[in-house]
Amino acid sequence: MGTALVLLFLLALGAIPGALLPQRSLNAAKVEEYLHTHPMIGPWLNELQAFDVFSSFWFTAIYVLLFVSLVGCLTPRIFEHARSLRATPVAAPRNLSRLPKHAEVQAKGDPDALATNVTDRLRGWRTTTRRSGATVEISAEKGYLREFGNLVFHFSLLGLLVAVAAGKLFGYEGNVIVIADGGPGFCSASPAVFDSFRAGNTVDGTSLHPICLRVNNFQANYLPSGQATSFAADIAYQAGDDLTSNTWRPYRLEVNHPLRIDGNRVYLQGHGYAPTFTVTFPNGQTRTSTVQWRPDNPQTLLSSGVARIDPPAGSYPTAEERRQHEIAIQGLLAPTEQLDGTLLSSRFPALNDPAVAIDIYRGDTGLDTGRPQSLFNLDPRLIEQGRLTKEKRVNLRVGDQVRIDQGPAAGTTVRFDGAVPFVNLQVSHDPGQLWVLVSAIAMMAGLLVSLLVRRRRVWVRMTPVSGTPDTVDVELGGLARTDNSGWGDEFERLTERLVAGFGEVPDAVRAETKVDVT
Repeated sequence: MGTALVLLFLLALGAIPGALLPQRSLNAAKVEEYLHTHPMIGPWLNELQAFDVFSSFWFTAIYVLLFVSLVGCLTPRIFEHARSLRATPVAAPRNLSRLPKHAEVQAKGDPDALATNVTDRLRGWRTTTRRSGATVEISAEKGYLREFGNLVFHFSLLGLLVAVAAGKLFGYEGNVIVIADGGPGFCSASPAVFDSFRAGNTVDGTSLHPICLRVNNFQANYLPSGQATSFAADIAYQAGDDLTSNTWRPYRLEVNHPLRIDGNRVYLQGHGYAPTFTVTFPNGQTRTSTVQWRPDNPQTLLSSGVARIDPPAGSYPTAEERRQHEIAIQGLLAPTEQLDGTLLSSRFPALNDPAVAIDIYRGDTGLDTGRPQSLFNLDPRLIEQGRLTKEKRVNLRVGDQVRIDQGPAAGTTVRFDGAVPFVNLQVSHDPGQLWVLVSAIAMMAGLLVSLLVRRRRVWVRMTPVSGTPDTVDVELGGLARTDNSGWGDEFERLTERLVAGFGEVPDAVRAETKVDVT
């Protein structure tokens, strides 16, 4: 147990860097920023896996050793507890008066008959009767469940950790944004469909459980102050045989009420709005874009983002010329318009009166460069290099459009068609979830048993009084094997119950508290 405590301390000590330093599993961008800001110490910390603490070799070594230590500590206790369950209660000490709790009374009757009576009153105790000449002794003990509860608690803790580890090894978690109100939906057959995906160490992405899902409707209710009261999405999903029969099953997805199917859980985590823009190019061809924008204000859902629109095929003779006429729309979306002069803001999070304040750019949006870009911001290098040129800055309400009359983009119109909600869904697969629940319940049950049950030992010695026929000297002694809290009152009540009817119980039962030297 000493080794286990030392390892537990080391585990807590090793977790400190994980709390103080950014971790790659949570925010890789923060790690890169830290490395850039601290060029001296950053690489050393990176070599020591300080940015991947909870998956590092040294942290793994500590908790594996802790596992081994706990198992090595608890296994002998199982055999010891099994031996104590088979063993008979120990014989009474020679001098019961030296025990912490002691009482004496004289009774009328035969020692054997009195012993049978006392044994019947010790129901729930493990008892054994011994005879030494004319003296009859009863040894009784209870509270064996205390150690059993303690063992259940510790082994359930090990089971909990193993189940969590199994979930991390064989589970996965993916987040995806899905456009509501008739959006295309998604199918979770590949990690590529998710916006972010975290896989267990044994998951390679080729054996995901396929679920197809689309969001038919999304409702959000707000107080007049703008505080949200409820979110719900009416979805349709396919899984298993539904995929081959093309059967869609309805489900109402709410916060903290996930869709559970075949070991997977689909959670509703957040929502926002996706504006729709229609761009009409000079040759009359149109392109429509509906892309989610990021809510910057959680109270009013004022959102920002970018829509990148590529001209239709065949609009320009070469790919190079076509890249020069891509359209980028960047700006703000207000679900409920509020204008302070010409500055757009939102006064309510619902789509009561949507409007946008946008900058319209023409040029190369970087769609085919292979370089990763932010979904919600244009690459500033494209603007600095002159590859993107701002053509217009305008505020638009639903149905409004703006025409570019000058420059290479002359004749191009941009129309704001409104906005639709989007939802952020999380798909989680954790094969150890059920065992985590079972282990947690077993831990609580074992802890309650170990706290409520107390180990007690009681001895009753009945000795005939010489020279006085049918008179027996009944001597009782008690010992608390665990805590002494309340043992004095408990022993006095037990004494009164055991000797009731044996004769007159003394007014003051001698139950002095002494130093336990046994």
